Amino acid sequence: FIWPFFSHFHRSQAIVGNSGRRSSVSADPVPPDDQIDDKQSPVSAADVAWYTTKDKILCQVLDWVRRGWPLGQINSEFLPYKTRQHELSTLRGCLLWGTRVVVPVELRRQVLATLHNGHPGVARMKALGRSYLWWPKLDEAIANWVADCQQCQHTSSAPPKAPVREWELPRAPWSRVHLDFAGPFQGHTFMIIVDAYSKWVELVAMASTTAEAVVRALRRVFATHGLPDLIVTDNGPQLMSATFQTYLARHGIRHVTVAPFRPAGNGLAERAMRSAKEALAKLGPGDWHTKLATYLLAQHVTPCPTTNRSPAELLMGRRLRTDLDRLHPDYVPEKPLDSSGRARSFQEGEWVYAQNYGGIPVGCRARLLRLRGHGHTEFS
Repeated sequence: FIWPFFSHFHRSQAIVGNSGRRSSVSADPVPPDDQIDDKQSPVSAADVAWYTTKDKILCQVLDWVRRGWPLGQINSEFLPYKTRQHELSTLRGCLLWGTRVVVPVELRRQVLATLHNGHPGVARMKALGRSYLWWPKLDEAIANWVADCQQCQHTSSAPPKAPVREWELPRAPWSRVHLDFAGPFQGHTFMIIVDAYSKWVELVAMASTTAEAVVRALRRVFATHGLPDLIVTDNGPQLMSATFQTYLARHGIRHVTVAPFRPAGNGLAERAMRSAKEALAKLGPGDWHTKLATYLLAQHVTPCPTTNRSPAELLMGRRLRTDLDRLHPDYVPEKPLDSSGRARSFQEGEWVYAQNYGGIPVGCRARLLRLRGHGHTEFS
């Protein structure tokens, strides 16, 4: 066995660091670019060999690689090396895993800073590091390094959005309704209510969106369809007010709110409002009450792609009659009731008992002189 030869020479504090520092490379924040010494010498093989002898774990592993590994159990800090014992070797005082240099603890921050030059990101840093070096939990150290870099975090892409939790389909019509506001749209603000079961849409033009105005509008809508079990809204101030909450509590309606800045949580109302905006914009100028009625009738009778049935069929159990119904040859408009079967008929010259509307007596005998059409007669 031949010990490697080492020379004593001075190292700057930037390289040597604090020998009492913990082994975690992410204990200190990543220095900004303007605080990194570009004139600092890169880590060399001589540096790795020197600090390998100062690293208790690597020094022991280096000895086992040269002399042979123990057969019994070893401490947990040596397990990452023992699992790779057949791939470890030494060269000029450095420990290698295959062709990759095993970096001592005291040099890992400086090596990470070198890998991080240019802020390549986690994936590129891992790819670059794996082609040159290794130590236990290298990938975790790289991820922590990038996470601590302010420049990387300020310019990084937004993390993937959490999947939107889909609402379950209610078991009955008008059981759960979604409420939202839109506008001002061409000078008008609208309150939209969507039935989750039938997709029936109610649009109400609102002169005001205060809690009192919202309650008044809901009273009119609920007078037609009844009270729902659950209402879903955002966290608007009028919807969180005591007036609105008291109205719901009085009628036993549960209130569920979606997360702020998360419109997808109330996506049913959001999609319906988007469709309503597009339809209203196409209708052009004119009476907004007529425009709303035109859009709502079309929405109520059009089959929904998800149910293949119209909202009116699902909510009311019948198809609403429209102008298109007259196209079918089987269409027969309903005739007014014929009451002739219940009325008595008389002949001219017949004596009858008639009601006197001009005075007393109220009823008297009279002779029918002439018939002047349906229901009109002349008496004497």
